[in-house]
Amino acid sequence: MNYQPQDFLPIFVQLSAALAFIVLVMVLTHALGPKRHSAKKDDSFECGIESIGDARTPISVKYFLVAILFVLFDLEIVFMYPWAVNFKQLAWNGFYEMIVFMGLLLAGFIYVIKKGILTWEK
Repeated sequence: MNYQPQDFLPIFVQLSAALAFIVLVMVLTHALGPKRHSAKKDDSFECGIESIGDARTPISVKYFLVAILFVLFDLEIVFMYPWAVNFKQLAWNGFYEMIVFMGLLLAGFIYVIKKGILTWEK
């Protein structure tokens, strides 16, 4: 197919209208909104816990490792849903592929356990 630049004009018009709407709403809410500042309102608030101390305190890397592992294994589980929906159409070949996938997932999990990433007390 041979696309001309004018074929993309509706897309650019809609994109510019959406961006203009966002900028307009942000400017209007800033200009028309109430401006009541107080020490209590301007104080940072996180999950109902008072902010105490410095925000730059070191945090154990274990928290980040567990979070990354959660996202990794959760994302791998998401790949099982399309497989389950198409299970009959994939037949035995799809079953064997899922066995390999689950084996790799299990190997990764065993590696994580052997490295001791999920043990908290040391």
